[in-house]
Amino acid sequence: MDQPTVGILHPGSMGAAVAGCATANAAEVLWCDAGRSAASAARAAAFGLTPVSALPELLDRSDIVISLCPPAAAEDLARDVAEHAFTGVYVEANAINPERVQRIAELLQPGATVVDGGVVGSPPVGGKTPTLYLSGLVDATARVEALFGNTAVQAAVLGTEVGKASALKLSYASFQKTSRVLVALAVGMAREHGVDQELLEVASRRTDSYLAEPEYVAKTAARAWRWGPELEEAADALAAAGLPPEMLRAAASTLARWNDAKDHGELTLTDALDRLAQP
Repeated sequence: MDQPTVGILHPGSMGAAVAGCATANAAEVLWCDAGRSAASAARAAAFGLTPVSALPELLDRSDIVISLCPPAAAEDLARDVAEHAFTGVYVEANAINPERVQRIAELLQPGATVVDGGVVGSPPVGGKTPTLYLSGLVDATARVEALFGNTAVQAAVLGTEVGKASALKLSYASFQKTSRVLVALAVGMAREHGVDQELLEVASRRTDSYLAEPEYVAKTAARAWRWGPELEEAADALAAAGLPPEMLRAAASTLARWNDAKDHGELTLTDALDRLAQP
């Protein structure tokens, strides 16, 4: 397979590092320096990226374009690309929901071939090895997978349906990132009452991730009638400490969907998830 020319939109901390890995198997990796900051230019240079002066030049020269930008800008960026009738492989690798990915695919087709992507992990520097999950047409995902062969970016194809990669990315992010916010709330509440060190001691006894224990969801559902009010109490404590209570109130509201499963010992994971999906 010939080495492709690749364009990166844009070289932020993740985009520049991912593009830097692509240089191992690409003829050239381009970035557009128009309107970009000195910090962007420095990152691009550090990872061996080649500057071009305008987006049309990048699109005309690129066989594969990778979009890695702030999620809010993803559709506007795709719209700019669509205006220039790009006909290569467009990797939509931003942290956006599957419906938005499908809208972007509609914007860019039939000219471009859209591959859905989702990066799970930290930027590939300092020994970090994130996974770039891909979904889309077989030939297109194979080209992107080859682009990152034997690099710090581990490419993994999930199938042909555009949206799968983004769904996996957001499913994981919803837990991973929300859990970090919950840590801040828990430690903040404990600090307000002078028991933050004791909280950390309690937590140190358990280091496993709840995400690896989906079977516990059914037990959570059966106990929701008790846990919901407990979280409302915790939300009140956060508010009293001057900390935002909305996340715990939302969790209590979610638990309320399981109130009719009170102490239901025979509930399965499927039962619990089905009940959760019913308003």
